[in-house]
Amino acid sequence: MEIIYNKTGKASVVSVSGRMDGVSAPEFEEKLSAWIAEGETSFIIDFGSLDYISSAGLRSILVTAKKLKAKNGRLLLCTLKDTVKEVFEISGFSSIVPIYESVNSAVEQI
Repeated sequence: MEIIYNKTGKASVVSVSGRMDGVSAPEFEEKLSAWIAEGETSFIIDFGSLDYISSAGLRSILVTAKKLKAKNGRLLLCTLKDTVKEVFEISGFSSIVPIYESVNSAVEQI
């Protein structure tokens, strides 16, 4: 898994590629927790290059969303591949975390 961070105006865009599973999900959670601790409160997670997400990845997203909610922050997801989007829909996460078609459409919501 590779994580790339970019600050765009009011939001931090985090691009995640590869696989988010039991091995890599803790790294995602740690990096976002560190950025939250530094004061970032609005994140757009770009999953356009994410090929796979496991329950451990979903858990990391939920933990991050809860931390942001406690700080009146926001977590938005965008550009999910069909296989990843299906996992979010089946698990019910699509009703917990907003999903957008593109980074630009997510940025407009911040």
